[in-house]
This record gives sequence, C-alpha cells and structure tokens, in this order.
Amino acid sequence: MIRKSAKRFSEEITLKQEGEIMIVVTGSVTARPDSFDEVRRLSLEHVHRSRTEPGCISHAVHVDCENPLRLVFFEQWADRAALAAHFAVPASRDFVRSLQSLAAAATTIELYDAHKIERL
Repeated sequence: MIRKSAKRFSEEITLKQEGEIMIVVTGSVTARPDSFDEVRRLSLEHVHRSRTEPGCISHAVHVDCENPLRLVFFEQWADRAALAAHFAVPASRDFVRSLQSLAAAATTIELYDAHKIERL
C-alpha cells in the first residue's frame, strides 16, 4: 500500500489538474424485454455518431452485469460548450425521445465537472 501525505497529494493534484478539465456524463436506460434489441441498436447508433462530434473525448454504452436490460452510458466531453452542442444536435434529441417509448422506467442522466488527476 502506497501512502502519501495529504499536502503532497494535494500538490500533485493541483499540478496535474491544470488544463485537464472535462465534463463527464453518466446515464442509463432500462429497456423492456420486448424492446431491448431496439434500445441497444439505437444506443450504439447514438454512441457511434456522438464520437464524431467536436469535443467528444469518449462516448460508450455498456450492458449492466447485474441487470442485462439496463444500458449504462459513459461520456467525456472537452467542455460545456461541446456538450451543449451535442445536446442541440437533432439526432441526440430524437434518440432521447425514442428511448422514452421503449424504456421500462425513466432514463437517468448526470453531469459532472471533472479534473483528470493522473492516468495509472
């Protein structure tokens, strides 16, 4: 186990954060059993399209290991402007609207300001 003093750790974080700020988005949708294939298809289409947008660092969708009808999204955006542009794309709005009719429950989305500390 590696231990660092709080002051040393704080100094390292400050140095590594400069210029490495991003927006992280997490979200999920739980499909109905009869709509999972369509939700998965639409989600992959959305992810692949989103990856081509300016400011998209990463955009992925995963199947939840504990609930195979739940898809989880993880996105990284360069800044709020890039994310706002992404939300303004008509295909993004259409995607969200399509999911609403296919979902078993309300979709979730959360936005975070994030600082990259280091890559291990």
